[in-house]
Amino acid sequence: MAPPPGTATVALGDPECVALAEIELCGELIIAASAVDEERLSADRIDEVLRVGGLP
Repeated sequence: MAPPPGTATVALGDPECVALAEIELCGELIIAASAVDEERLSADRIDEVLRVGGLP
């Protein structure tokens, strides 16, 4: 069965595994945010927590 028009599909594997990975990343962001004194995380810190950006 095809998804309804306008619905994004995930081609990364099992949707449950993708959802669990997203939940884990959200948790890591929450932990990082609770550890800073500033009002919000910087874009660089978010990239670091999510492990995205340029390669070291």
